[in-house]
Amino acid sequence: MVVGVVGNIHETGLNNDAEPVMYVPVVQISDGLTKLAGGVIPTSWIVRTSVDPMSLRGAIERQFEAVDPQLPVSRFRTMEQVLSESVSRQNFNMLLLSIFAGIALLLASIGIYGLMSYSVEQRSHEIGIRMALGAAEQSMVRLIVRDGMKLAIAGLVLGLGAAFGLTRLLAKMLFGVHPNDPITYVIVAAILGAVALVASYIPAMRAARIDPMIALRCE
Repeated sequence: MVVGVVGNIHETGLNNDAEPVMYVPVVQISDGLTKLAGGVIPTSWIVRTSVDPMSLRGAIERQFEAVDPQLPVSRFRTMEQVLSESVSRQNFNMLLLSIFAGIALLLASIGIYGLMSYSVEQRSHEIGIRMALGAAEQSMVRLIVRDGMKLAIAGLVLGLGAAFGLTRLLAKMLFGVHPNDPITYVIVAAILGAVALVASYIPAMRAARIDPMIALRCE
């Protein structure tokens, strides 16, 4: 007789697919089979409570002692600790990937800043001529920022395309987040775009302050 149906159970970890599981009441299992199973697999008890689980440790241990004083009670853990231990390796891997991603973001911002600074230096004669002919500082800032953002947008398109293809490799490290979550892609693109904008804006402001006479004389 089927008493009820439970949700999917990940017996071997959150990174593995759910497997079919059937629960059988203890009273329907012979003592010999229970003893044999207990000798191979340690028996685990789950206690559900609405208060702090650790505050009930003493009371739970006393209940076990009342049944059998020689029955050892070990590895008293909360369900949060069980879940944390089961994904500890994945959390460590994601921490390393996050550190590498932060370093990559820093290097990308430095690279964009260096490229735009070099571009401004190479175009100093052009910028001097534009400003000598009456170009406003704001127009020069927009021109240089626009050129920098064109490169950044092209890099974002290529990077997001590559990330979309590589997310399958990271699928087993993600829990509660879809590998192709559109919100995540939007947030990452916005952060990278903001970094590129700042890295382009600083050289643009410096270029807008170039003295046209000095720029033309250097040329």
